[in-house]
Amino acid sequence: MLTATAAGTLLGALWFVPSANATQDTAARTETTTQVTAQARAASTATVTHATTASTASTASDDGTRLADTGSFDTTPYVIGGTTLLALGAGFVVYSVRRERLGF
Repeated sequence: MLTATAAGTLLGALWFVPSANATQDTAARTETTTQVTAQARAASTATVTHATTASTASTASDDGTRLADTGSFDTTPYVIGGTTLLALGAGFVVYSVRRERLGF
């Protein structure tokens, strides 16, 4: 009964996990643009120039382009949740072994 309850709870929780679809709504672009390539080269050259001279720590080039700052992923809730569930599982194992040894 306990296993069925745990499996049902897990499946219920997984129901709300978003899924990723790899399909596109529009057709993929097959032509290349030289403007994007020129901007990428300019940004790359500016970044290399800044890195080699070590005069600034900025990733901005002269024309104002910057690298995206995506930030870091916060894993704190996952670590806390995983640790809690691990402790809960270990508690069930200890309880099960104790019941078996005492003959309940």
